[in-house]
This record gives sequence, C-alpha cells and structure tokens, in this order.
Amino acid sequence: MKSIPTVASHGFRPFLRPAVGLLTLLAAIENHAAAPYDQHVLFANAPVEGGYANSEASVIAPSTFELTNGKLPADSGHFKSPPNALRLHWKSAPGGDWQITLHSPDRDWRKFAMLGDMLTFWCFADTEITAANSPRLYLKDLAGKGSMSLTLVQGAERIPAGRWVRVKLSFVEQGELYKGTEDSTFSFRDTVSVTFIQGLDDGVEHTLYLDDFMIIDRALSDPTPPPAPAGIAVKGYERHCDVTWQPSNASDLLDYRIYRSWDGKDFTPVGTQRGDRARYEDFTGEPGRTVHYKVSAIDLAGNESPLTAAASATTRVMNDAELMDMVQEGCFRYYWEAGHPNAGMAPEITPGDPNLMALGGNGFGIMALMVATERQFVTRDQGAERMLKIVRFLAKADRFHGVWPHFLDGQTGKTIAYFGKYDNGGDLVETAFAIQGLLAARQYFNRDTPAEREIRDTTTRLWREVEWDWYRKTPDSDVLYWHWSPDSGFHISHPLIGWNETMIIYLLAIASPTHPVPASMWHTGWAGQSERHLNYRRNWSRTTEGDHYTNGRSYYGIKLEVGEGNGAELFFTHFSFMGFDPRGIRDPYTNYFTNNRAIALIQQAYAIENPRKFAGYGANSWGRSAGVNSGGGRALPRDDNGTINIMASLASMPYTPVESLAALKHFYRDLGAKTWGDFGFHDGFNETENWFDADYMALNQAPIVVMIENHRTGLVWKNFMANPEIKPALDAIGFKPDPASAHSGTIRTHE
Repeated sequence: MKSIPTVASHGFRPFLRPAVGLLTLLAAIENHAAAPYDQHVLFANAPVEGGYANSEASVIAPSTFELTNGKLPADSGHFKSPPNALRLHWKSAPGGDWQITLHSPDRDWRKFAMLGDMLTFWCFADTEITAANSPRLYLKDLAGKGSMSLTLVQGAERIPAGRWVRVKLSFVEQGELYKGTEDSTFSFRDTVSVTFIQGLDDGVEHTLYLDDFMIIDRALSDPTPPPAPAGIAVKGYERHCDVTWQPSNASDLLDYRIYRSWDGKDFTPVGTQRGDRARYEDFTGEPGRTVHYKVSAIDLAGNESPLTAAASATTRVMNDAELMDMVQEGCFRYYWEAGHPNAGMAPEITPGDPNLMALGGNGFGIMALMVATERQFVTRDQGAERMLKIVRFLAKADRFHGVWPHFLDGQTGKTIAYFGKYDNGGDLVETAFAIQGLLAARQYFNRDTPAEREIRDTTTRLWREVEWDWYRKTPDSDVLYWHWSPDSGFHISHPLIGWNETMIIYLLAIASPTHPVPASMWHTGWAGQSERHLNYRRNWSRTTEGDHYTNGRSYYGIKLEVGEGNGAELFFTHFSFMGFDPRGIRDPYTNYFTNNRAIALIQQAYAIENPRKFAGYGANSWGRSAGVNSGGGRALPRDDNGTINIMASLASMPYTPVESLAALKHFYRDLGAKTWGDFGFHDGFNETENWFDADYMALNQAPIVVMIENHRTGLVWKNFMANPEIKPALDAIGFKPDPASAHSGTIRTHE
C-alpha cells in the first residue's frame, strides 16, 4: 500500500489536559537525543494481527507457505518487541518454490538513508534451523536493485529451537559479490525491502518468528543499558489509557517498551514506542478498568533499562462532548509535539522527513492551535508563543511575489522542490490555505501583549505582501494560476478552476487590500463556463456531469447543485471552509453549506450501498478523500479501492453532525488501536486488505480539530469572518443572505 499523498486528486498535486503537562512533555522531547529511528528500523511491529499488509508472497507447489489473505501473518503469541512478530511457516519441496517480501512501510518514497552496514533481526524457531533447511534472503534498494542472496544460516551455524536469537548479516563487506551487468549496483543504505526465498528442499515443515528488522553498524558494541525514563503518568479515557513519560537521555536510544498490569503486581510487555516519542496509547477494552503501567528504554544494541515506577489510571464511560474533546486534543498534538523546533510547524507527514514543512497543512495547523488555546489544551501564553515562532519563520522564509512554495525546509526556510524542478517557486493554493489560517489567528490573538501585537502586525504584513494579481499570468487573464517559478515562470500553467478545494484562493485574492483581482474572476475563473473550463473539469473528473460548475442532478435521492460527478472528494468541502463560514449565504450558484452537506451525505450513502463490496463500509464507516493510498476520493466505484480516510467524515461534522459523530464512535470504540495512536486518528485504513496505516498528515489532522470546533462553537469561522476585508469581497462577488442554513452548522450533539 504505497501511494504518495497528494493535495488534490484532480491537480498537482475529554478531558482538558493541564496545559503545563503538554509544555513540559514538549520541552523534554525537544531536548533529548535519540537514534534516528527511521534510519535504522525496517520493521518493528505490524499495526494489526492477520496478514501484514506490507508483504507480498508467491508459492509454487509442491512447496507450501502459510499466508493469511495472501499476506505474511502477524502473530501476537510470539514476539521480541510487543505486541507481535511475523510468522514464517513453510515446507521447501523438490521442484517447488516460495518467497515472501517485507516492504518497509512507504520507505520507497520517504527516502530515508539507512545508517549502518549490517542487517539484524530476531528469530524464534520451533525446530533447529541449519544450513540444510535454512531459507535464503536478499535485499532491494530504493532503485529496485537487489543484493545477492545469503543463506540465513551458514556452515556450522545453528538457530536453536525455543529461544530468541539475534541474526546479524553483513551485505557490505562482500560487496564484490553484488556487482551486476550494469554500472549501478545495490545500495545498502537505500534498503527498502527484505525477501526470504526457499533454500534447500528438505521437505519438512518449519516455523520461524521474525521481529525487529534493523540496519545498524556492525562495530556497535555497547553493553551498558540506557538510563530509565522518568515521570511516568497515565490518563484513562473510555477505551484506552494515555501513557506519557519523560524521555531517556541516551544518545543511542532506539525505542521504549511499555508494560501493563491489571493487578499492579504482574507486568507484561504490551507495546513498543519509537524513541523520538514519549507517549503510548494502550487500548484496554470496555470502560471501568483500572490499569497499571511501567516503561523501559532500549538502545540500538538491544540493552534494556530498568523499568520506571508504576502509574495507573481507570477508564470510564465518556459522553459525546468528552469524546470530541479527546479527539480534538489528540489530533492537535500532532502540531504541538511533532512541531519543528525552529519553524514551529508540523511535518507534512509522520513518519517522514521532519524538515518538510507544507504551507497548507500548517495553515490548518494554525487554526487548530486557536482551538487548542481556546479549549485550554495549552495556555494562552503557550499558544501565542508558538504562533509567534510560526509567523517569524514565515516572514523570513522564501516567497515569490509574496507567495510561499508548497514546501519549506523547517531548518532554513528555503524552498524544497519536492515535486520536481518546476515546483521551485510560489504555490498559490498552499499560500491561500496558510493565509486563511493566519487571518483567523490575527483576529483571535487580539490581546494587548507584545507577543500578540507582533502576531497581528506580522500577519498583516504577510497578507498585504501576497501578490495575488501576479498569479493571473497576464493582466486580462480570466483565471488565476497555481504556480510560478523564478526559473521557468508559469511553465506548469495550471489554472484554478472549480469545483475543488481552491475556492478560498479566489475569495482571498478578491479581498486583498493591496493586490486584488476583480470580483468578476469568481465567475470567469472559479465558476467559469468557457470551453477551456469545461475541458478542464472533464479532464480530471472524466464526466460531463457538473462540467458547467453547476450540476443539478440527484444522487441517492440527494440533490447536488455544484460539483463534478457526485461531488468529488470530501476535502473539497473542508479546505476552503475551515475559516470561510458558508452558513446563511449563497452566491448565484448555490448555498455552499447545504451543497457541502449534500456531498457528505452522498458519500455516506455510497458507503452504505458499497457497490464494490469492500469490507468495513457502512453507515458509520464512510468518507473518502486525499491521503495515503486514497485511490481517489470520489464516491464512485471507479475511484474506490476500499480505503476510508478518517478525516473525511470527521471534518464533515458541521454538515453531518449525527453521521459524523457516529463515525467517530465507530472509529474509536470498534476499531480502537487500529485507527487511534499518539496524535489522534491515523490517516486511513482499508479493512479489505487489513491495511491500517500509522501515518499522520498535516493536511488531515487539523481539519478534524477545526471542523469539529466549527460544529461546536463556530470559533474559527467567527474569527476568520471578522476580518474586515472578507464581507466586502463576498458582497462584490454577489453573495446574498440565505437564512435556510443560517444555523445549520451549530446543531448540537449531547454536550
């Protein structure tokens, strides 16, 4: 399951936790050293039991190989690091063959360079493994080049039965064996997969449990355990406990082991956490259970520290308001705890490049910071301090006619041309998402303190310096363009034509106090009717339904006034509407609140119908949008690959409060640890393929926080709409009052 997340499929892409606790934890995380986990670990644990989604296999009879739905089984009955290991069960027969490949999740596009010269992993065998019955294995790198294969056990070596043994294999010292017929050869540092293949054909069944595939330095020799973590604390929610601690200060820290006890006496290992995080979410089942925890630290050499003292908590039934608090705080933590120490912003995706800062996702993160401040997940001073760090970073970062690029280096503020050489300039869409957040924050941080004055003043300057009119390309252009490069100008030449997520660009461009575009461009650009506009819509949607911007058809008995096909991806209804409040008004084409509600209800109806019969779809499990492995987020069989994007339904809560809250409860109560982790809900899942990702995306965590808040209090809507430039722009476009939906966004659930 390896699909690069994109901004758009049609284009280029609780409890109130004491705020001091979050601040203390963040400071501890920022100040501790740890080994770069992603540059050592290829596999630690499968997200769920059953077939491991990041594996692929082939078997030729008469050899046999055990698979679960075509995948290598994950087994919680045996493990070196909890909660599971991978199980190889095979019989190598004459004339047959088998092989199984373990892909490191998404490493082929995250591009981590591995640190070390030796592959290590742990084995547990049911019977002795010798050279006569040993599998072989080889590696592949990012470019698809493979190493030569090695026998797992060589010569007189043995893997004894009944105990865990650490295997160490060097693929570097024998480099001359791996030269091929081409100039390019296998690169060990770019390893992305491990493949086991049939060895000698002894015709006997064997089982090996495999765990903790890593690349480390063979010269590593360290018998000293790392210092133990300290300050363990536990908070009980409804179905899980949130375990936190102060990090170990070992420079070679790799990960932590979490121990659980039901009686406070007998502790067993239940989980593993990477060393750059000091939090673990442990699901414990039904509410009303008291649980005790201890934590240890483990270094690269495998040495384990003493355990911490014990801490405990009791889970309890939570009402709707507490569940929403929990989700908002959990998803906000992505921007707070994973925030870059220099930029103050969160990475595009985690696990991923910690220096890759996406402007759009962090514009959303700014609005999430407002919510967190208002709900006292952090104090007002802490929120203002982080906001000040962000605006200072943005003020010094690269801009192109006032427009930021899609990605900035969090350390330097320089452009990262992630999508290719032409992506080295301004990105108007990402900039608009950032400005939407900045303008909302300008109104929210309104106190007369030095920090909040600087936030407002810097934001105003950044807003005024955006040259929206430059991105017309020509003075008489009827559309705005997405990109401009200082080297290649408007080479990409991607026009911004709706219906999609880019509505906010036109609103802000028209509202600009210094570089505005005519209000007529809402109609000639965004909602244009020219042949060019029709062809654009048809090109990405592959349908004539809605190609004139307006649609007018009904899907599942739900009328859709605007949108190609049946309304397209749900992030279209979120990204431009996190600050822009569509309630109670309409332009000549639709009331966007009711139109967005229609799109969300169509998505739910599609999941209920489930024409492709994917596992897990239903009235409480719906929502398709851009993300890892999204396949395309429209509610159409053509785009559907069985993946649910969690943000899609939860961020629709202002439009579909009952349906979205039911989805939230299903994701948390029924799927639990499969979908919830350190920073709230993960990006998505595919039950048909037993694929539950462990990713968090800046584009997806904040919309959950912000749109739930807009449903509950309208906080971000109120602050963005309070900017004096917005109302005149809406009037100039032709928005009129439409009382029918004036209060639709504040339907209350059981608070």
